[in-house]
Amino acid sequence: MKDVQRRRPRQSDIAKLAGVSQTTVSIVINGRESDTIRIPPETRQRVFEVARELGYVADPVARSLAGGMNRLIGVYTFESMFPMDQHDFYHPFLVGIEAAAEALGYDMLMFTSATGSDGGRSIYRDGVNRLRLADGCVLLGKETNRDDIARLRDEGFRFTLIGRRDVPGPITYVTADYATATEKVVDHLVELGHERIAYLTAADPSEPTADRDTGFWAARDRHGLDTDGLVLPVRKEAGPTADEVRRLLGAGATAFVAHESVVALRLLDLLGDLGVDVPGACSVAALNDPPDAVPGPELTCFRIPRREMGTRAVELLVEQLDLDTEVEPQAVALPCTFVAGQTSGPNRKGS
Repeated sequence: MKDVQRRRPRQSDIAKLAGVSQTTVSIVINGRESDTIRIPPETRQRVFEVARELGYVADPVARSLAGGMNRLIGVYTFESMFPMDQHDFYHPFLVGIEAAAEALGYDMLMFTSATGSDGGRSIYRDGVNRLRLADGCVLLGKETNRDDIARLRDEGFRFTLIGRRDVPGPITYVTADYATATEKVVDHLVELGHERIAYLTAADPSEPTADRDTGFWAARDRHGLDTDGLVLPVRKEAGPTADEVRRLLGAGATAFVAHESVVALRLLDLLGDLGVDVPGACSVAALNDPPDAVPGPELTCFRIPRREMGTRAVELLVEQLDLDTEVEPQAVALPCTFVAGQTSGPNRKGS
């Protein structure tokens, strides 16, 4: 016992003191009994009693390699988890992931990887899937590696992706219903009498921006809006220029819909510089929610259910982990919350 107390207890120590084979200890500790391998209840109880007496704690790496369950959920992002220019974008996701993991009896394990020369991260940068230390993983990030996602799926590794991504073959993911939320924003502006609505769509295509576009075009067609000369692709980092805003105003725009809140905030500044009153002379809306504690009027927008998405991602992952059989991939879209803020008002120019 002295040698055992001086070092970390091993399964061989349990086997010796319990009077059973090390194989039996491994089967009991890792919960690997089956129809063909059954351990008598009294033997199982004796193994657990000795393990408790020794203070034995299973090695999660060894247990994972043995095919056992560690009750560890991994969290992996394809870019920096705490980027300074994205404020608290990831925080609500992580809050939801942590709360769900705790409620379901799982620990969290955060994975990071060095950024490559191309500026991106890869799960397989060294040719090895390090995520296998966990039973399964929640993946998130604005810039995902689709090849990694497809490879994980083909290997049978259990994961849930936060965000819709076009990957060949089905995967389990949870996203926000951007299309429906975008339609509600346009509906709100139309109800206020706006018929010439400028759309500042994303210059860089992605699945979330495509969903927003789908919602905008659907609302435009449903209301019979004329958007000729009122669609402007802009990049989030730059936003529209003063000349572009003047052109849209000259084309008759009485309301603006921006694909990102940061673009809408820049637009508000430009309109102010041009002497255009918001919402008196022009309305502005965004297709996501602004960072917390941004000064100025409350922005008309919709709020993305980030915390709920994190929670649901864990629930979908655990559903996969709790079943021995293959689970059909699920695609879940959670509703956003519309916010009629202070940057939208009635169209006083008439039709």
